[in-house]
Amino acid sequence: MKFTKLDYCQYLLSSQINYTITNLAEHLENTSHDKINNYLKKEKLTPRILWDNVKNIVEGDEDAYIIFDDTVLDKRYSEEIEIVRRQYSGNEHGVVKGIGIVSCIYVNPKTLNFWVIDYRIFNPENDG
Repeated sequence: MKFTKLDYCQYLLSSQINYTITNLAEHLENTSHDKINNYLKKEKLTPRILWDNVKNIVEGDEDAYIIFDDTVLDKRYSEEIEIVRRQYSGNEHGVVKGIGIVSCIYVNPKTLNFWVIDYRIFNPENDG
């Protein structure tokens, strides 16, 4: 079985807690952690691709709103990931080594549906 962008995006959209490739591999037959990791090293998954895939299904409404949610992926044991930095984590109530991510979510309060429409990885050395 070939692992595709659609497989990965569906996993990210459906997972509520664990977004690791190890967890994903445990839920797919004939797909290993290494296969997913190699795919992600080669594939460029940008915020633009996310928007292109959801823009036609977002249910617009005049009472809709956008939520910006920041999170820190805890990487306290990482020594080689370039974008890991010390930053405040609300989950830890303190500073940890991690990767900062901001998600932009469009919420339709009438239908109670929501869509992730954008994200950014905090990387000030390269983002400016």
